[in-house]
Amino acid sequence: MFNRIAPRYDLLNRLLSFRLDVTWRKRMAAHLPPGADLLVLDLATGTGDQLLALEQGCSRLRHGIGMDMAEGMLDIGRVKIHERELGAKLEMRTGDATMIPLPDGTFDAVTMSFGIRNVVDVSQALREIHRVLKPGGRGLILEFSLPRNPIIRTGHLFYLRRVLPAVGALISGDGYAYRYLNQTIETFPYGEAFCTLMKDAGFAAAVPHPQTFGVATIYQGDKAP
Repeated sequence: MFNRIAPRYDLLNRLLSFRLDVTWRKRMAAHLPPGADLLVLDLATGTGDQLLALEQGCSRLRHGIGMDMAEGMLDIGRVKIHERELGAKLEMRTGDATMIPLPDGTFDAVTMSFGIRNVVDVSQALREIHRVLKPGGRGLILEFSLPRNPIIRTGHLFYLRRVLPAVGALISGDGYAYRYLNQTIETFPYGEAFCTLMKDAGFAAAVPHPQTFGVATIYQGDKAP
């Protein structure tokens, strides 16, 4: 599915989020752990937008790896990296978030934006993130959520159920992909429920940072030193 929508993916992200996805990805950089020469892994990297936002927003990033299962997405990300002449600093690799093909304790931070709800086993993906983090490392998950304010929530649900699938299908030509999007947003655990999943996966602490009235949330989970 993600290979099918890859050519229009970035355009639709900007359009359907009113460019808020750009703002949220930039804010992820502010939550990276302290320290110099950070080594970062971005899972479900897609076309590399989150990895590029981290590179732009954090001068302490030494090297970043973007990993995804969709080669169509990765190919677009590789073009972006080449155009920005960042090939020595950033790279794209094929890989599954539930079976990360990298050693234990490798990364200072692992990020994942709008991808955790798409994996086949969320708990296993979180355990894998925890595994590849160094002691004291940080997992950062950016994901859609539902606003707590009932008025904003009602309007947001109308948008998710009616507007987003119609516009997404029109521009991408793939109606299923954008019906799937709103269905997973509504059913996926968020807020404290997701923090509990992170703690169950081994994170010593997990904190939600709601974004834009709670339509998205940055989850910060720290591995014990």
